[in-house]
Amino acid sequence: MPKKKTKKSAAKRFKVTANGKVKYSKAGSGHLLSSKNAKRKRSLRKRSTLSDPEARRVLEMISR
Repeated sequence: MPKKKTKKSAAKRFKVTANGKVKYSKAGSGHLLSSKNAKRKRSLRKRSTLSDPEARRVLEMISR
């Protein structure tokens, strides 16, 4: 049986922590920043973790 390929788009967007959780960057910090308040932009800078069902799907895509 052939090896499973990594979905490269998912591999670039998500990182796996040492405990096996999946980190991702929040959307919305790319442009139109002048209309967003400072508190919102600050929270967009932080990385967040996926919930368990979503993390399972992502881990399958990035073959870990």
